[in-house]
Amino acid sequence: MTDSPVSAARSRTMRAIAKKNTKPEIRVRCRLHALGYRFRLHRSDLPGTPDIVLPRHRVTIFVHGCFWHQHPGCRHATQPRTRQGYWLPKLERNVARDRAAAAALEALGWRVVVLWECELDSDAHIDTVLNNFI
Repeated sequence: MTDSPVSAARSRTMRAIAKKNTKPEIRVRCRLHALGYRFRLHRSDLPGTPDIVLPRHRVTIFVHGCFWHQHPGCRHATQPRTRQGYWLPKLERNVARDRAAAAALEALGWRVVVLWECELDSDAHIDTVLNNFI
């Protein structure tokens, strides 16, 4: 049985979602650079492969999409209506993996910052969060 056109289009859409260099991530990187911070990207030698790493300050930054990482209380963190047997465990694994990566980083002496996609509307907000944490 072949995929229906609807599921083929959905599959194409889902494959197009980037894991690295997303618009929210690039926005945070631009703000960090404007604030004078220098950083490394996607260090695979650290647990969870943080999106942004500031080695001098021992800070890691994860820029999470609200849906994929199930931001608590966010209107973008909706539950899928179809194929819940597949999606709900997948999203739960994402959340569990995020918690484990943060705990492992903290055990290694790194500070962990999580920025949510929905919170990145204002440059002033991004600057405040980054300056307060770093």
